[in-house]
Amino acid sequence: MTTEQNRPASDQPAEKTSVSTAVADVIAERSDHLFGLMGNGNAHVISHLTYQGFPFTSARHEVAAVTMADAYHRATGRIGAATVTYGAGFTNTYTGLAEARLARVPLVLVVGDAPTTGRRPFDIDQAGAASAVGVTTLVAGPDNAAAITHRAFDLAQQTVQPVIVAIPYDHATAPLTAQTELEPLPNKPSWVAPGEELDRIASILRGAERPLILAGRGVLLGDAAGALQELGDRLGALFMTSVMATNALDSPWNLGIAGGFTREHRLDLAQQADVVLVAGASLNTFQSRYGTLFSPDARVIRIDNEPEAIMAHPQVTDYVRADLGPATAGLLARISAADAAATWRAAVPEVAGEEFRSAEPVEDPTEFGPDGRLNPRAVVSALEEILPAERSVVMDGGHFIGWAPMYLSVPDPQAMVLVGTAFQSIGLGFGSAAGVSVAQPERTTVFVTGDGGGLMGLADLETFVRATRRGVVVVLNDSAYGAELHQYASKGLDPTAMLIDEVDFSAMGKAMGADGAKIRTLAELSVLTDWLAFHDEGVFVLDVAISQKVVAEFMAASLDAGKRL
Repeated sequence: MTTEQNRPASDQPAEKTSVSTAVADVIAERSDHLFGLMGNGNAHVISHLTYQGFPFTSARHEVAAVTMADAYHRATGRIGAATVTYGAGFTNTYTGLAEARLARVPLVLVVGDAPTTGRRPFDIDQAGAASAVGVTTLVAGPDNAAAITHRAFDLAQQTVQPVIVAIPYDHATAPLTAQTELEPLPNKPSWVAPGEELDRIASILRGAERPLILAGRGVLLGDAAGALQELGDRLGALFMTSVMATNALDSPWNLGIAGGFTREHRLDLAQQADVVLVAGASLNTFQSRYGTLFSPDARVIRIDNEPEAIMAHPQVTDYVRADLGPATAGLLARISAADAAATWRAAVPEVAGEEFRSAEPVEDPTEFGPDGRLNPRAVVSALEEILPAERSVVMDGGHFIGWAPMYLSVPDPQAMVLVGTAFQSIGLGFGSAAGVSVAQPERTTVFVTGDGGGLMGLADLETFVRATRRGVVVVLNDSAYGAELHQYASKGLDPTAMLIDEVDFSAMGKAMGADGAKIRTLAELSVLTDWLAFHDEGVFVLDVAISQKVVAEFMAASLDAGKRL
């Protein structure tokens, strides 16, 4: 259910102000949409909002309530709001909650909880469980319900993390009492780099022959993208971004996404950089392509506002703890424009050319893999031209994620959404895609999943169909758990448990109100082209029978580095 209708006040039953209604009123004040699944512990919160017509989208599994709110934030920049009941309702959110915490996604999750008089047989220590994944729980009571919910939104925004508001069962309908004032949150500390440190970094950058700038999500959070791009232009640098900062730097000199999704011809250039400036990027093992993204001889400068011990990385030679906005502005003030003819850009003009930047799969353009099933590179590259340009691309986790970020373009950073990768999870995709559809209804939502993750999250295929104005589900179906197949069957382990009997997701989509087709050749992509030409609304499920023998570049890099995901 997705609701947005307002009812006349005269039709609304008289309702006493309670803990639940006070929490609900703050949700309405601080957010634009609520995602959830109703149960005993949150029924009064949801009812108070939906009766007034506040936008609400119901999940079919509680984890999707959280992943919808997570993806809503990633697609809009606004704090997501979700609600589930206590006990099993809460535990069902756990994987999504851990993903949001590790991915630094601010959202507020309102949950039911055990009565203040003591736990019942089906209650657990929810606050303790949340704490185990680093999530703070605040308890709403008769004396603080509104204030504590406001505090949750403030804390989520300040810490860029999920926060839980728990409503004990016996307090759900309890009337409010005299309100307790909360101590104000301490101001978030600011970090300013010393002038002499910026002088030193500026000198290193000016002396670089082949400078490269890697921008991460922190650049967006710090509103530093414009200044960072100007800095790169003055240096004649090439750019790269993290997945969460895709297209943050709108430049023809952008090599695209850094790490396991880097195209081979662009990787060759990145490895030639002699000085790399990393701004607001995690530089995790995947993003650094298992230590192979940069030359081992490159000087790597990192600017971030987290403690150096937390951000330690073996390739970083110079760390500056500073807020990105002021630090970038400080570097700009110290660096003048270089002679364009003497920069790295002048030596590699092809980078800005159409052929270099095209989606043609230079890695392997053949139509079929060795087993006669479709080559996913060729399929996704073809989809770049078929799918509407005004699109959001959402991905579940799994081996299949290796191709969409390489070949599918998006209009801005909020249009490339991967939920599950921080926690190495699969099965969170349908809920995430529904959240993006709600967040950006004017765009076509393109959800790319594998068959393993798609089956795991299948309950919320219906949610996606219901919540999406216009969408395309692309199932890259290799009839296997591809990551395990490539990591372990290749080493001689028995593949029996790694294989999945062939499933037709298009048939399941049709059963839930979508259109669809299963394809086995590139020519059959015409069915999607035709559907898009005549449908401004609806969902199309494209089940693509892809090869089990084609290994994604990020997986190959992992295996070469001797690591397992």
